[in-house]
Amino acid sequence: MCPYRIRRKCSQCLSCYCDICADSNYTCVTDGYCFTSISKDTSVVRHSSRVIPIIEKIRENKLRWFDHVIRIGDLKAARVNMKINVEEKKGGGSLKKRCLEINIVIPREKPLVCHYPKKHNDSFVTVCCKDYDFCNRDLKPTLHNKLPDDSLNDHKKERLGTWELAIIIAGPIGVVCLVVMLIMNFWAGSTKRHNIRYLRTPRIIAADQQPILTAAVSLRDMIEMTTSGSGSGLPLLVQRSIARQIQLGVPIGKGRFGEVWQGRWRGEQVAVKIFSSREERSWFREAEIYQTVMLRHDNILGFIAADNKDNGTWTQLWLITDYHENGSLFDFLNRSTVDTNGMIRIALSIATGLAHLHMEIVGTQGKPAIAHRDLKSKNILVKSNGTCAIGDLGLAVRYDTSMDTVDIPLNHRVGTKRYMAPEVLEETINMNHFDSFKRGDIYALGLILWEVTRRCYVDNIHEEYQLPYYDSVPSDPTIDEMRKVVCLEMKRPPIPQRWNAYPCLQTMSKLMQECWYHTASARLTALRIKKTLATLGAMQSHNININI
Repeated sequence: MCPYRIRRKCSQCLSCYCDICADSNYTCVTDGYCFTSISKDTSVVRHSSRVIPIIEKIRENKLRWFDHVIRIGDLKAARVNMKINVEEKKGGGSLKKRCLEINIVIPREKPLVCHYPKKHNDSFVTVCCKDYDFCNRDLKPTLHNKLPDDSLNDHKKERLGTWELAIIIAGPIGVVCLVVMLIMNFWAGSTKRHNIRYLRTPRIIAADQQPILTAAVSLRDMIEMTTSGSGSGLPLLVQRSIARQIQLGVPIGKGRFGEVWQGRWRGEQVAVKIFSSREERSWFREAEIYQTVMLRHDNILGFIAADNKDNGTWTQLWLITDYHENGSLFDFLNRSTVDTNGMIRIALSIATGLAHLHMEIVGTQGKPAIAHRDLKSKNILVKSNGTCAIGDLGLAVRYDTSMDTVDIPLNHRVGTKRYMAPEVLEETINMNHFDSFKRGDIYALGLILWEVTRRCYVDNIHEEYQLPYYDSVPSDPTIDEMRKVVCLEMKRPPIPQRWNAYPCLQTMSKLMQECWYHTASARLTALRIKKTLATLGAMQSHNININI
């Protein structure tokens, strides 16, 4: 009995050839599709089943249609065991021509079972049609030829596994990272080697060729003998020989960079500024600036030597300079007062040293213009004769006229916030314009003049020493606090009323106010300040009252 009989009235039914419907003249009627399938003959008894139980099975699991209807593999589940007669065998496969009900196809418009499987499948192929009655008679599906073993292996090789993909992706990334690490390691090593060889001059003279190292020669005479007026510092080996002969005494100061110690070399006192290894860039920069040609000046701290100390467990970077027992201007003003002549002497020496820094000397051994960028009372040393010398050039910048560029140091240090100019606090300074840095120094100089003038006694009257903006910001102000006071509130250190009663103090007050203008271009130059103070000193020495 044919299992493919439509049990309802059908207006558009399709008649198909059915190879197992002998009782209905090998004809089945369906509202779906006719199909012809071919499966590989494996010489195994094939079983078929009725349509209704199989349909119920398919409705429970529609995705198994191939197993139950086309391949007719799970016949035991249908509980019907009946032998079928294969109508014909073609090309080593068994052909089946039957009906496909519409209510079991997925999807109805384009059933999945009617698609050709992959071309590598050589065991089963199905073709469907519904163009006309008995259209499946004309369908002739063919099995695909089985690929050789080598072809299958090649096909498997085309599909990469997870580990292969991971290696392909991670391999180039690892190579790139390795190359970057090698480049960075090479760059760091070459930079360190360059820093140790900080001298630009090739004047490396052997110690046995330097009679000054064995003779009883003072440091000042040694510097005058070896620099030949260039002011660029001692030869490298001489510096190293001096550094290794220094005996440290007691610490005399401490800052962000490290410590300052009093030392002795052949009975002469020297100051040893010891940098930690983390501050190598600051040490290198300061040593480099100090050895600038023609920099040596009475009002610039005298540089003697620079060397690195390494005992295998720690590294110290030494910067050896002249020693001044009065210490910094900050310490000096805290414990001492000055008269008008002493005030002018201090102010004039600072202005002279700053003018020398800012000035460019043109020549075969010329000096570039230099801006300090961290001028304050703690970075100025007081000599025994009452004059001052500017030190701590670790943040200084040089101006290259030939390239029209500013040589800005590559270190993480910034200037002292209390002495920062308004344009620096507001971050509006033009970093490519060298005059911007010089004007920042002038602003700081105005604050230093205020500190000095407060300690000047006239008629036995003087003010207590205070730092600038002592009444407006805490002892360690932030940039935001300084910006609020200096830029937003436009405050400046207060001028005592009594200064206007004395021409000398009045002149100093006008001078400092012209240094700390909010508009940078309106500030005086270092040379102008130097000339004004020189005039004031000359007139004061002759007891002439002035009123500028």
